Amino acid sequence: MESGLGSNCNERHWIFKDDSWFSQFRNGSNPWMARYAYALIFLVSNLLAWAVRDYGHNAFPEMEKLKNCQGGRGCLGAEGVLRVSLGCFAFYFVMFLSTAGNSRMYNCRDSWHSGWWSAKIGLWIALTVTSFLVPTFIVQIYGEIAHFGAGVFLLVQLVSVISFITWLNDCCQSEKTAERCHIHVMLLATAAYIICIFGIIMMYIWYAPEPSCLLNIFFITWTLVLLQLMTSVSLHPKINSGFLTPGLMGLYVVFICWCAIRSEPAGESCNRKAEASNKTDWLTIISFVVALLAMVIATFSTGIDSQCFQEARAEDAVPYGYGFFHFVFATGAMYFAMLLIGWNTHHTIKRWTIDVGWTSTWVRIVNEWLAVCVYLWMLVAPVILKWRQTSESA
Repeated sequence: MESGLGSNCNERHWIFKDDSWFSQFRNGSNPWMARYAYALIFLVSNLLAWAVRDYGHNAFPEMEKLKNCQGGRGCLGAEGVLRVSLGCFAFYFVMFLSTAGNSRMYNCRDSWHSGWWSAKIGLWIALTVTSFLVPTFIVQIYGEIAHFGAGVFLLVQLVSVISFITWLNDCCQSEKTAERCHIHVMLLATAAYIICIFGIIMMYIWYAPEPSCLLNIFFITWTLVLLQLMTSVSLHPKINSGFLTPGLMGLYVVFICWCAIRSEPAGESCNRKAEASNKTDWLTIISFVVALLAMVIATFSTGIDSQCFQEARAEDAVPYGYGFFHFVFATGAMYFAMLLIGWNTHHTIKRWTIDVGWTSTWVRIVNEWLAVCVYLWMLVAPVILKWRQTSESA
């Protein structure tokens, strides 16, 4: 009887996995559909936070009647973003507590994660509404904690990106695929380096047009130095990781550097792109929407990438770590709040902008440097550990 039930569960498992996205959504209770539903809730929370920040004064005049919102003004703007973020964080943190540690499918916690959508949507709405009723000092405390939580999100995302790059390199260098993928690896690595150099040149042109732009020149030049450092360490005879991983990491750090400089406030003489986008036009709106979607996608992809934090899985194991998934979304709720307020709870940010301010710039720069440090450590750590084991055995 138990074996028959297990076979039925396995059949349902593979039916869900092989079905189309629409079929999975229609079936309602399966983890593959659930991740998209959670991402949709996260996206709606992002849009709500943006709407409260940019248009809350006109759309929510009844906020002035709330006693805990400082005459209504405290519930809008930066604090409004934090309140929406608090509700979103509370929802995913509850989901984290209720699903953490679950490693098997077809039990109560698996059903709770994958189903019960009416109850969970009601819970999310209730927590979001409640966040506008809590006193201001609680929101201020949450805003300080959110700085740390957003940093945790960036760190987890960083580990996920580096793990993917090293996994891709290991696959290409394996005995089965080394000869077949040799040309593809060289082409991909060459393209990565060309894009890196091109990006650095364009940043010099756009963001360092004058010799007086010392800070931007330092950011860009140091990024070039880090690219050379990663390449040199990767090609060291004792490491011999090839060109692919430093090339892909170069793309990542150049992109972070570009985001950091773009985050500099408009009006800076060295950031002409920011001055050009000071007016709210269609290009600014498109850039904002793309940045918002990119943040949701980054949170989603990081959340399901729990394999780099787990050991080998059993056959009936969950397809991804539910607890880790919700933990990433909980910290992602703090992260989107920081982006929308420029990492400064007292910062007034312009409409249709995201992640703008000197605090945002330095957060990005530190993230870039930390990414290089983590990558270099992942390269040299096996060599150091091997050397220590050899010296101890001798």
